[in-house]
Parts: sequence; C-alpha cells; structure tokens
Amino acid sequence: MSPGPRRRTLLMASLGALALPSLAACGVTRGDDAGSTRLRMMIPNSPGGGYDLTGRAAVRVMEDTGITSRFEVFNIIGAGGTVAMARLANERGNEDLMMAMGLGVVGATFTNKSQTRVSGMTPLARLIQESEGVIVPTDSPHKDIKSLIDAWKKDPKAVSIGGGSSPGGPDHLFPMEFAKAVDIDPREVNYITYDGGGDLLPALLGSKIKAGMSGLGEYAEQIKKGQVKVLATSGEERVPGIDAPTLKESDVDLTFINWRGVLAPPGIPSERRDQLIGLLQQMHGSQAWKDALKLNNWTDAWMTGDEFGDFLTSQDERVETTLKELGLL
Repeated sequence: MSPGPRRRTLLMASLGALALPSLAACGVTRGDDAGSTRLRMMIPNSPGGGYDLTGRAAVRVMEDTGITSRFEVFNIIGAGGTVAMARLANERGNEDLMMAMGLGVVGATFTNKSQTRVSGMTPLARLIQESEGVIVPTDSPHKDIKSLIDAWKKDPKAVSIGGGSSPGGPDHLFPMEFAKAVDIDPREVNYITYDGGGDLLPALLGSKIKAGMSGLGEYAEQIKKGQVKVLATSGEERVPGIDAPTLKESDVDLTFINWRGVLAPPGIPSERRDQLIGLLQQMHGSQAWKDALKLNNWTDAWMTGDEFGDFLTSQDERVETTLKELGLL
C-alpha cells in the first residue's frame, strides 16, 4: 500500500527535559495541610475508562505511600466529560477538589458547544501520554492492519469503529485522522461512541463493532489473555509488551498521541495550587507511580503549573482547528 499524505503528528507539544520544582518550593511536606485535609478526585467518565484508571492510580499511589490518606474518588458521567467540566467550573474557589482529564475533555467542550474550556481551569499537572491502539475481537477476520484497511477502504460504512470518546475526543480524532491518512473521507467513517473504555470493552468482546480505536492501558488484561488483538499502535515507537507494529511501520503516515492530567477549579489561591502540585509531585517521584506507568503502558509526560496551563491553551486552539478542518465544527 502506498503511503498516505504527509505524516501528521497530532495534538502533542514536543517534550523537552522538564525541570522539577523542589517540594520545598511548592510548600508541601508529608503531613502538612495539603495532605491532611479531605481531598476529592472527580473522574469525568465511567468506571474502567482512561480517566478513571489514571485518576484512581494517582490516588492509590498517594494513599499507599502515605502522601495523603483522605481521598474520595467519584465519577461524573455525561457528554464526554463536559458535565464534569461544568461541575468543576461551578466549584470555583473550592480548594479540596481535583479532576482527572485529558485530550478527550478538550474536544468534548467544543463538540458539545460548552463555553467552559480546560484552559480556564487551574492547571495542576500533566501526568502521562500513550499511544492509541487499533483493537479487534479475537474472532475478527482481520489478522493484520492491512486487512482491516482494505475492508475499510472498500466500504467505510460497513466497518464500524468504536471509541471511548465523544466526538472531539482522542478515540474519535484518531480514526478520523487515520481515515484521512488512508484516503477515506472522515465523513464516511461509521464511528460509534461509548462512554469510556469501560463501555467500549463489552462491545469489542461481543463483536458488536469491527474494531475499537482507543488507549491500550484500558485493555491490558484482555490483551494479555488473548481476548482481543491489537493490529497496530499509533505512536512513534512500538508499545512494550504489545505484539503489534506502529502505523508508520505499516505504511500509514500518521502518528497520534493521547495525554492525561489533573485540573483544579478556577479561582483557588496560588498557594493552594502549589500545595496540590506538590502532592502530585511527590506521587510522580515515587516508585509506586513508576510501577503504575509500566503496568499500564503509559509514558511519563510530567508538566506542571503555568507550563501546563500554556499547553492547555495550545490544545484548545489545536483541537478547534482540527475539528474545523474535519468539518465537525
């Protein structure tokens, strides 16, 4: 198969060496006010999804390592994270709340015509990035990515593609960009939305869709057991532990990377912002977090505070531009 259009590297700022501020500079030490008061982590999708896995992993590490022992985790479901974003915005000035989020929430605020933007919240930290995977049921007739692409190009409407993102999220943007790279009109893609990986998984296991396009961390156990098969991954390099080529290796000129991080409500004092960043920084430096990265095939993408805020502004701008190019805004 001939290469598609020029390679697109979507929605990722280049990662340089990031200087980590000292814990003293953040005003946080173990057992101070930030770690001893009640904290909450809001998850903007269903249990089992990528935000759920990331948010709960971060909380578990903070609890297990003694960084803080009073954390409540709760899920707010709806509109691809837009409902949770509205809740976060409405809790302006609330100093005990964090929210796990990522590229999907950025896109959802545009496609659901919300006036709330991630760049308007308090940026705490970007935590991880990961490749998307092209995943099929074990009994799929497609044993490699070329077979799936050939069937998809022959009849795009007949090849149902599931994703754990609403329009504008990574699981939606990835197949749209993928289609464009193999000369399929994105408007012809038969994309079916599920509310996170927890809802997408039963559709894959039940062969209700031809393929899923989603982050791989949510399906680690099913991949390991051979219940689903990964045909290709979307990053620059192969994913350790996953027996699948990259799209680039498969003559598809596309790289796509997803990311996730943590926000706080707008309007909290800068001192409190620095305290919360300090808690996350202690977590990031722990061996338990390094183990979580390895377990979930996540790549460290640590970025905090104002630098993360600038990144969020760039993501708002780039997602809006991409959706307009695809005719989705």
